[in-house]
Amino acid sequence: MKYLATLFISLVLAGCASAPPASDPSRLFSDAAFAPPSERVGVDDLFTLSPAMRAYIDTPAFRAELRVKGPERGLFDALYRKGELQIEYNAATTRNAAQTYAAGSGNCLSLVIMTAAFAKELGLSPHFQNVIVDETWSREGALYLSNTHANLRLGPRLDWGEAGDPARQLTIDFLPPKDLASYRAYPLMEHELKAMYMNNRAVEAMLAGRLDDAYWWARGAVTGDPASAVGYNTLGVIYQRHGDMPMAERAFRLALEREPENLVAMRNLVPVLTKLDRDGESQALARRLAAIQPEPAFHFFTLGRAAMERGDFGAAKALFAREVKRAPYYDEFHFWLGLAHFSLGETEQAREQLALALKTSNTSDGRGRYAAKLDRMRAQDGQRAPAF
Repeated sequence: MKYLATLFISLVLAGCASAPPASDPSRLFSDAAFAPPSERVGVDDLFTLSPAMRAYIDTPAFRAELRVKGPERGLFDALYRKGELQIEYNAATTRNAAQTYAAGSGNCLSLVIMTAAFAKELGLSPHFQNVIVDETWSREGALYLSNTHANLRLGPRLDWGEAGDPARQLTIDFLPPKDLASYRAYPLMEHELKAMYMNNRAVEAMLAGRLDDAYWWARGAVTGDPASAVGYNTLGVIYQRHGDMPMAERAFRLALEREPENLVAMRNLVPVLTKLDRDGESQALARRLAAIQPEPAFHFFTLGRAAMERGDFGAAKALFAREVKRAPYYDEFHFWLGLAHFSLGETEQAREQLALALKTSNTSDGRGRYAAKLDRMRAQDGQRAPAF
């Protein structure tokens, strides 16, 4: 796999606010090139409570939590504390409030949305926050996803300009508390959060092979927050996959108007310029990227995979270890490091890495796969040939 042939998109849990739009985004849309969406696209029902959610609010157990602990802490404990409703974290799918409640799980953005929906119903004010975390990436086939993070604070509903009572403010986050304390957070407007939701839905539709749906969700993200570069980049990737390179270039250029140093948009633009037979521009931009970021996300992983393919397991192990060092919470790096260890006959180290892959996976499907592979590895002790 050639690194510059991959596509980079942001699977957004939150994102930084950017400069006001420099140009009208409507010139970016090509509605006639895509079929109508196969599902409802929009955010009008994002915070709408389902009948089941309203029934849950009226249960004696829920009301007791609010009465004993106060509305903020009572709401959080009722939703997430062990032994209560216990909605679980699962990074695979972005859902609106009602869908998250019905599924009993959701990714970070879904959980923020569902919690906010309950809070609004209880007369609380959810204040969304963009949490500045270390850049993390994940991979789905040829798509590389940049993951960011959001949380929310809860407090009583306030009039404009009224100061909140710090004692009544509760921050709800789905990062471990020890990790959260070291990160900065900035206010996030509701329209920005809605655009991020639509961008996530666009990315997930693209991953599922539904390019037409992906277009309409990304179009909504751009329309909802035209100041953010994220939606433009996602729309550019959609055009690129659709084979419309001029429109892909236009989308990436608009992303760079909003964030001139956006490396994701730059990296996506390189192969588009090549496809447009503008090799000089493409090469110049590639050199600029190499100077800014000589070892981008998945650099050592890509080299490690190549080493595995040629049977150089020692080199692969060293390369995967470098990726693990700079991204210790990404499950796929641990898995491939474990596979390299296993290929070298280092079964104990292989088991350790696979156990870490299981621990760091943020989807139920991933955890199930790693658990099965770990059981298989334990049953195959003494075999040198990988059996994954």
